[in-house]
Amino acid sequence: MRIIGGKYKGRLFHPGKSFKARPTTDLAREGLFNILNNRIDFESIRVLDLFAGTGSIGFEFISRGCDDVTMVEVNFKHAQFIKSVLRELDEVARIYRTDVFRMIDAEKTKFDLIFADPPYDHPRFDEIPEKILEKNLLSDDGILIVEHPKEFNFSKLPAYTETRKYGKVHFSFFAKQ
Repeated sequence: MRIIGGKYKGRLFHPGKSFKARPTTDLAREGLFNILNNRIDFESIRVLDLFAGTGSIGFEFISRGCDDVTMVEVNFKHAQFIKSVLRELDEVARIYRTDVFRMIDAEKTKFDLIFADPPYDHPRFDEIPEKILEKNLLSDDGILIVEHPKEFNFSKLPAYTETRKYGKVHFSFFAKQ
C-alpha cells in the first residue's frame, strides 16, 4: 500500500500476503482525490471511512491534513494494521473494530465526508447508501462516496449525484438533500 499524496506521499506500508482486504487501487485513489481537491478543504472536515480495510483512504485524508478521521473495520488483523501505520506515522485517528451497520445505527456524529468501500460480495452492499442517508450522518454540505464494481447502479437513489470510473473501480457520489 502506498500513500499517493500529501505530506506522506510515497510512503509504503506492507499489510502482508495473508491480508484479506482489497485496497482501492492507486489509479482510483488518485482520481478520487483529484476530484476532492477541488471540492473540499481537507483541514476542516470530519471524515468517516467505512470498511476501512488497509486504511488507505483514511491515510490519504490524514496525509492531506485532515485531523478528524474515523475508521471502521470489523477484522481484528486489519484494525491492528491500521493502528500500526498510525503509530509509524505518529498520527491519531479513531478506529472502531465493529460491524459497519451497528456503527451506523449507533452513531450520532455528523460527517462532512463518508467513504464506504465494502467487500464487493457483501450481502447488504446495496443497502449501504440508503442506510447512511436514512441515519442522517452527513453534515449539511456532506458527501457520501461508495466504491463499487460496475454491477451496482445507484443512480436511481434520490441523493445520487454522479459516478466516476477508474478502471474496474466505480465511485458513486451522494449529497444530502
